[in-house]
Amino acid sequence: MKVCGVEINSNDVNLCLLSLADGIFELPDCRARRLTLRDIHSTGELRYFQQTFAKLMQDYQVDQVIIRQRPMKGKFAGGAVGFKLEAAIELIPDLNVQIMSTTDIKESLKRNPIQIAYADTDLKAYQETAFNTAYAFLMKDKYAPKDE
Repeated sequence: MKVCGVEINSNDVNLCLLSLADGIFELPDCRARRLTLRDIHSTGELRYFQQTFAKLMQDYQVDQVIIRQRPMKGKFAGGAVGFKLEAAIELIPDLNVQIMSTTDIKESLKRNPIQIAYADTDLKAYQETAFNTAYAFLMKDKYAPKDE
């Protein structure tokens, strides 16, 4: 299974492709590590962003897009532009998109610690949250807590 972890930060969308097959993780090369919405007030720019994201997912045959959930209020609340980008991604036809809460990500990472130092992944520092999101999604059911 190949997933794309997504972290939305203002008008930037940080991406990380990660695949898991036969218990082996792979970080496929990707031509884009970050997509940016240049003009936040332009419908044409938003459509271009959506088409660019859709084409990227199609080209790399991504099975699932996992977006890290952002709070709607409070100190770390996501801005309006970020929610616009999230909606643009979610509305791409034939693309499986799931929002994963920070709580679920933390629980999955706690149960399934990452076995490699992030510095050894050759990813950029700004991709770390997207990587953690993709990894947490792929591992969420591996050592899931038993229902009581």
